[in-house]
Amino acid sequence: MKAGFYQFGPEFGEKKKNINKVVSAIKDADVQLLVLPEFFATGYQFVSKDEVAELSEPVPKGDTTQALLQVSREKNMYIVGGLPERAGDTFYNSAVFAGPEGFIGLYRKTHLFFEETLYFSPGDTGFRVWDTKIGRIGIKICFDWFFPESMRSLALLGAEIVAHPANLVLPFCPDSMPVRCLENRVFAVTANRIGTEHRKKDHSLTFIGKSEVVSPRGEILVRAPDDEEALMVVDIDPETARDKALNPYNDLLKARRPDQYGPIY
Repeated sequence: MKAGFYQFGPEFGEKKKNINKVVSAIKDADVQLLVLPEFFATGYQFVSKDEVAELSEPVPKGDTTQALLQVSREKNMYIVGGLPERAGDTFYNSAVFAGPEGFIGLYRKTHLFFEETLYFSPGDTGFRVWDTKIGRIGIKICFDWFFPESMRSLALLGAEIVAHPANLVLPFCPDSMPVRCLENRVFAVTANRIGTEHRKKDHSLTFIGKSEVVSPRGEILVRAPDDEEALMVVDIDPETARDKALNPYNDLLKARRPDQYGPIY
């Protein structure tokens, strides 16, 4: 199958413009699983709860999810993208999963980063994996990568491919994801963004790009530049993620010994 990402720099608050940019960019793409950045339609650096309330949407009835559902149907592709979600009076940093058959699922970010903790509630969905026509797809969002338990949880749930919408500002993730993929034998598609947001005096955020697709063997199959828009797609075989054997004697998941891991369990 063909999996990839679209890396770009959203304009803060210009939801319709950002959605249209994505739709235009992928109109000729030959891809079965496409991952978009975290908050791809709104921008990232919120400065008040009022902004969060204004730009957040219900799922799946909101404009962003509906736009992804339409593209998924028209192009017969699966799409994972991040957005601020409104659920009653509660707000989450979420990712939606759309496919040709319609709305597939929702994941709410487990580990909030930096000032997200001021405006959003920690996710309550837990890590989830969906069995689709193109493979078993799990989702985590940006800072979730920093916690090894995130990828391990998805691997134990049977994920073959992990979709990873992100707005990375720290430099570590692109070079760390190969290890996460290697130790769990899964594919990962990280869709980061580029550009700088100057929405707080003396406190700008510069996003590092370097979106990538990584194999279960820890190989970087494709990686975007750090400061350029990029739509990149690569052929992968999800079935290879089912083989957890390092050698004839060591299966990475079967060899686990939870009874010896102390405080983790």
